[in-house]
This record gives sequence, C-alpha cells and structure tokens, in this order.
Amino acid sequence: MVEVKIESIRVSLMSQYRVVILKDAESNRYLPIWIGPYEADAITIHLQDVQVPRPLTHDLVIKVISELGAKVERVIVSDLHNDTFYARIQLTVNGKDVSIDARPSDAVAVAVRADCPIFVEDDVMDRAGVVPEEETTVGDEDLGAFKDFIGSLDLDDLEKDQ
Repeated sequence: MVEVKIESIRVSLMSQYRVVILKDAESNRYLPIWIGPYEADAITIHLQDVQVPRPLTHDLVIKVISELGAKVERVIVSDLHNDTFYARIQLTVNGKDVSIDARPSDAVAVAVRADCPIFVEDDVMDRAGVVPEEETTVGDEDLGAFKDFIGSLDLDDLEKDQ
C-alpha cells in the first residue's frame, strides 16, 4: 500500500464535479479522483478549519464512531472497477478490526476528521496514478523557427491597411 496526502481539491471548469488529488507521500505520483461538490466541500471545510453552526454528516459519523468506543485507524482506496474507485474505512472496535465499504470521497472526509492516514492499494495506484511530466524551460535554441517566422513578417503592410 501507498500512503498518500491530500494535495488539493480542484474544480472542473467543464462540470459541477471536483477532483481530489492524492499525492504519494514518498514520490511524485498523484491519484486524481472525481468527487461531487458536496463531498469536496465537506473535505475542504475541515481542512480549512471552517466552523459550521451544526455538525455535517461526516462530523456525525465521527461522533457516532467515537461514542461507540471505536477508532478510525486508516482509510484505504482499495479498488478501481469500471472507472469507479472504491474505499474502505478501517476501524478498531473493542480490539477487533472492522472494515467498512465507503465511497472514496466519504472515506477521505472521515479521514481528515479522524486525523488518520490515507492509503491507496498498490494495484490501484499502478493503474490510475499519474506522474507529471518534467517541466521544461524553453531556451533560445528552441525558439529558432518562431524567431524566423517573426522576422519574416512585413509589418509595413499593417500601416497601409489603416
């Protein structure tokens, strides 16, 4: 398993959905997971320490878990099937390990409130993880064709048309 941290939550300009970007804690590999706007808000509200007048659903889940004497140990993005991610919330209840099926967005919202680690199964990260391309700087030698084009423009023609 790969431990990840929440790198960011980004807004899609093409739809109402958001993308939570999970970053591999030990490399430059990222796992983007599309989530709904409400789930994105639930994660962001807690990360930015925004105070809400009433508990949100994920706050309630944490309160119930705590009142029942259980503890959230970790969250695992466990599978990817037909472009849908699956997650598990791992609890300890009376010394017993319990695994609860959850949507990744809900699992991450619970994880940030429980202050527990988030993991991704190796197979999921291998299949859906992304390593950004190295940034390249453009030097003068790369601009040769562009400079030739600019040099070939006859700017005197612009004045004649006005």
